[in-house]
Amino acid sequence: MRGLLVELTRLRWRRAVLLLLVAVVVLPALLLTTTAWNTRPMSEAEIDSLLSERYAQREVARCERRPEQYVDYSGEAVEPEGCREMIAGWYGGRQTLRPAQELDGTVLAASTLVLALVLLLGTTFVGHDWNTGSMSNQLLFEPRRGRVWATKAVAVTLTCLLLATAVLSAYWWGVTTLASVRDVAVADGVVGDGYEQALRTGVLAGATALGGYALTMLFRSTVATVGVLFGLAVASGALLGIVGQTTQRWTPPLNVMAVMQGQVTYDESAIAPECRFGTAGPADDCDPERTLTAGDGGLYLGSALLLACGASVVSFRRRDVP
Repeated sequence: MRGLLVELTRLRWRRAVLLLLVAVVVLPALLLTTTAWNTRPMSEAEIDSLLSERYAQREVARCERRPEQYVDYSGEAVEPEGCREMIAGWYGGRQTLRPAQELDGTVLAASTLVLALVLLLGTTFVGHDWNTGSMSNQLLFEPRRGRVWATKAVAVTLTCLLLATAVLSAYWWGVTTLASVRDVAVADGVVGDGYEQALRTGVLAGATALGGYALTMLFRSTVATVGVLFGLAVASGALLGIVGQTTQRWTPPLNVMAVMQGQVTYDESAIAPECRFGTAGPADDCDPERTLTAGDGGLYLGSALLLACGASVVSFRRRDVP
């Protein structure tokens, strides 16, 4: 426990780490502010400007006369008094805040941003020790390398897990509160889905920081870790093609999305040749759409993380420390 407190103090005193911690909080807050501004209700002057064309006025009159023929974004029947705002939106007005769509929009963007930042945080935290040569000094006070590796890993993982979960939960709370203030209806279950997504992404953020830390302990360089991860993210499809895998199932970005969103669907390119040429029988499954669940994605990413951590621990225990 004393070693963990020391590592948390060391993490807190790293200026680059502090900047990343601030960015994890500030950037999603700026994104939420931008979303609130871009979806603000239109004023009467703005609505009048958008409805100045006679075609728009004719559409409003038709809607007010027969509102049962119109539905809003949620599929509900439109009240006559809501026709002006709805028609104005058709003619170039601002989009209405839709919490269910925000889960796949700005909430997902904020989650991706947080994951990128905690990855940099994990690799920057220990990369400084290797860059300055302080790792050898630390081992003078604690020669048991396995304990040193584990203590640093727990510190960075817990910090990123708790911070990411708190930030993304606050982001979703802001979205739902904004919807409540604006009297925007939220479908049953959507609020819970948002907090579940925040929790899953928070756990994923902790694992991401741990992976960045483990690879940096293995490569002993922040630049090398970032370069390898960037290359895998960009060229994963090409690498799978080289080894004979043409399916998206094994690409890291798709598995990350599955964990964050709960599940994702994708088109399976590696279907049977009979399906492509129209000679498939009734027993053949020719539906190219597949579903990847959070459990499957977590198993894939967890296996990669376990491999990286194992290699990192073995390397740190056996290689000389300059």
